[in-house]
Amino acid sequence: MADERQPGAGGEARLIVHYGDPVLHRPCAPVEEFGPDLAKLVEDMFASMYAANGVGLAANQLGIGSRVFVLDCEDADGERTVAALVNPVLVLPEPPRELMVGSEGCLSVPGSFEETPRAATAVVEGFDPAGRPIRIEGTGTLARCLQHETDHLDGTLYVDRLPRKARNRALAGAGLR
Repeated sequence: MADERQPGAGGEARLIVHYGDPVLHRPCAPVEEFGPDLAKLVEDMFASMYAANGVGLAANQLGIGSRVFVLDCEDADGERTVAALVNPVLVLPEPPRELMVGSEGCLSVPGSFEETPRAATAVVEGFDPAGRPIRIEGTGTLARCLQHETDHLDGTLYVDRLPRKARNRALAGAGLR
């Protein structure tokens, strides 16, 4: 029997849309209503992310153009963060910022990974699914995930940040070219 307190335990895994689907390439709309529909979406997002063995998932990856993402990943010290963020705003350190370059992938570009530079630290401020303010500070994989998922909500995929050859290689590796 599933533990109902585990995020996604009450959700349904949905199909994840791939690079090229228009919903991934335009900014998502702010969430205006916090209630049962949002709670169900978040549960389905967690279920979908876990079913795909991901560490983060944005609503538009399920074809929903709303500013919501979920994550379950560790920071540079190995501390795990599991959260859902609604209407998140990314805050990066002022330039010049320390960058980390690491392997990055995306459930919407399945099976491909490319070295991608990101800020070494990141903060996201927004709301939890109940409408309470939330702030997450991240380093390591958590910082990368906060940036990656916020990018999704702005209509940008990690491959859009890559040089043309690397982007083409990633898309070809995912069978999307």
